[in-house]
Formats: sequence, C-alpha cells, structure tokens
Amino acid sequence: MFRLTRSQFLRRLLPGLLGLICAFTFAACGTSTTSGSSGAAGGSNVLRVATEPAFPPFESQAADGTLEGFDIDLFKAIGEASGFTVEFQSLPFDGIIPALQAGTIDAAISAMTITKERAQTVSFSRPYFKAGLAIATKEATTDVTSLDSLKGKRIAVQIGTTGQKEAEKIEGAEIRTFDSAPLALQELSNGNVDAVINDAPVTLYAIKSGNIKGLKVVGQLLTEEFYGIAMPKDSPNLDKVNAGLTTILGNGKYAEIYQKWFGGQPPTLPETAPL
Repeated sequence: MFRLTRSQFLRRLLPGLLGLICAFTFAACGTSTTSGSSGAAGGSNVLRVATEPAFPPFESQAADGTLEGFDIDLFKAIGEASGFTVEFQSLPFDGIIPALQAGTIDAAISAMTITKERAQTVSFSRPYFKAGLAIATKEATTDVTSLDSLKGKRIAVQIGTTGQKEAEKIEGAEIRTFDSAPLALQELSNGNVDAVINDAPVTLYAIKSGNIKGLKVVGQLLTEEFYGIAMPKDSPNLDKVNAGLTTILGNGKYAEIYQKWFGGQPPTLPETAPL
C-alpha cells in the first residue's frame, strides 16, 4: 500500500523466530492461485510466490477467495513474459523474509520497499513501483501537518514496515502496531490514534474507495521508496524475473496494469534502487 510497502526488518531474534514459525504455518494453509501451466512447486518452471493479501490495491483477497491487485497482475505478466508458472501463497508480511531464508518460497511480491537492511538478507529485482510514506489523520485534525508535529502523538503502523521504522524515530510517540495497513487505518478512523504512517498509494486508495471513512493525507511524501520483488539471496531466478519485468516495462503491459489499478501513466523506474 504503500503496506506494506507494504517495507526494513525483524530487529530482534524472538520476532524473527516467530516470523519463521508463521511462515511455515501459513505456507501449509495459505491461499494459493496458479497462473499458467501446472507443475510441481519448486520445479524449474514454477515459482512459489508469497504475498500478504491485506494491502489493496497491491494485493487483497477477492470475494471468491482468489488473489487480486496490482502486484498479482504484475507477477502473472512477468511469468508469462519469462515462461514460468506462478503459484501464489498467502503469508503475513513479517513472515515473508524468514520464509525466503528458509527456502519454503521462491519469491515474494507484497509492496516491499527495497532497503539496505533487507538487501543484506534477500536479493531484490529491479524496482517495479515508485512510492513513498505519507501521514494520514482524521479529516477534522488540524495540528498534524508533518513528522515534527507527531511528537508525543499516538501513531498506528503496520508491523515490519518502513512506516514503523519512520514512526519509531519520532520523539515521545506512542507506536501501535497492526498486522495490516487497513487495520491501522481503521484504528485511526475509530479515533484511537492521532495518525497513521503508511505507504501513500495504499492510504489514498483506502480513502478514495470509501472503505475507511473520515480520513485525509497531510503534507508531502515523507520518503521516496521503490518496491522490489524479493528472492532468496543470490537466487537463480533473479535473472529471469528481471528479464520478464524489463519486457513488460518495454512492451506496454506494465503501463496497462498500472492504468487498471491507479489510472494515469506510470512514472519512469530506475534499473536499481538508491540505498
């Protein structure tokens, strides 16, 4: 949304272990949809791809239980361009990187911001989306206009994201973490926090769609971020994912998917993200 990015990660050993447990649990029972021809998971032409389907418009679960969103359409198009099958699995966001490290999934697309910290443990594709963090408040709020104005305030964030990391820098702030961006935004709508720091596209989509009412985005974007497709470190699949992404960026398919979910023309994307 972004959420993620979602976005940075697992700062203590215990959360890391808990995330790993979640990864194995959800991999066994998570939602799965397939694009393209069938094949055994982990085969040479099959990529097991994790996503957290609670970050519309990037990834969410439709009424019929299938996965939908910009990220879902994008990876399907990448698979078609590079000739591999995509099998999606639903995982909690903070369990994705542990699952990549454990080898239970081959890749992940979940509005994940490319960061220096994350790049030490996973390999990222070239950037596929330009985003940034934004502050959301209730429509009637007038005293929140910037990061400095959030000192001592109650702030809701999605756990494990760049929004959480940015909020933790704010002096005296009371940080409340949630499993998904919509839950954090709902907490704001209910009046239980003063602001949410979250990926701007996801927040704007939630407000525009009317799913969460009475909110607004204030000030300028706090950061410039790029989302990437995460894979295990030095994954042999990195080249074919990048090749597919480069193909759809050049043949108009990327612009078609962007128009479907966001409207307008997509911004130009760099080949690498600044870290």
